[in-house]
Amino acid sequence: MTGQRKKRIAGSYFVSTLSISLVLVVVGILVFILLNAKLVSDHVKQNIGFSIIVKDNVNEAEIKKMQKILDTKPFVSSSVFISKVEAAREFKEELGEDFEGVLGYNPLLPSVEIKLNPVYANNDSLTVIEKSLLKNELVQEVSYQKSLVHMINENVRRISLILLIAGAALMLISFTLIRNTIHLSVYSQRFLIKTMQLVGAKPFFICKPFIQNSVWFGFFGSMIANLILLAAIFFLQKEVGSVVNLMNKELIIIMVAFVMVCGILLSLVSSWMSVARYLNKDMNDLYN
Repeated sequence: MTGQRKKRIAGSYFVSTLSISLVLVVVGILVFILLNAKLVSDHVKQNIGFSIIVKDNVNEAEIKKMQKILDTKPFVSSSVFISKVEAAREFKEELGEDFEGVLGYNPLLPSVEIKLNPVYANNDSLTVIEKSLLKNELVQEVSYQKSLVHMINENVRRISLILLIAGAALMLISFTLIRNTIHLSVYSQRFLIKTMQLVGAKPFFICKPFIQNSVWFGFFGSMIANLILLAAIFFLQKEVGSVVNLMNKELIIIMVAFVMVCGILLSLVSSWMSVARYLNKDMNDLYN
């Protein structure tokens, strides 16, 4: 009988740990998606930029001096100087026509192409930057596509909002599932909990072994979940590595740590709530 009971308890622990690990796998997937979405968002925003059109009478040395000053600004991710000759060559390659031969001169102006840091890639920041740059006597015009910047930021905002809502909903569902899993393991010992309370045991003394078990459930469950997640990431990297790099060490460490903390914390809270529930019940209610 004792051997059967031990097997039953061991089986219950295994099922609880496995159930928690499967929930944490889903949590880990969402966390990994959210973290990579931030990287993708920053990558898209880094491609937002503007052109500083320089006046025609400014020599190249002055323009490069201005470019060096711009490179020190926090809103600049990178900058490229395009001379009149380079601008004409690019224009000719795009249109396939030699407009200089027709006009007899090069009407294009030199420019400095700026790529923005993601934080400044919005119309409000660009308006402030534009006003500041136009005060420079070398600058004739600041050119960028306001509608494109607005569209990119709106799409990023919407996607981020959807992911955050999905994340919050999933965390709530995960907590409920883990709580139910822990509750089932505590349910079979509800009479023991009440008996210990009736003989004068303190609530902390009663809760302690259940909380310890639940912490181990969460720990081993998160370990299993992280192994599954890491295996999935390595597999996907082999399949799509040429398209996108999933092996970002910082993001993987954050994901692993989050899953570990989430598994232990949710299991601990769920265990405490389950035991407290039976401590607050009358003996007769335990039969329901």
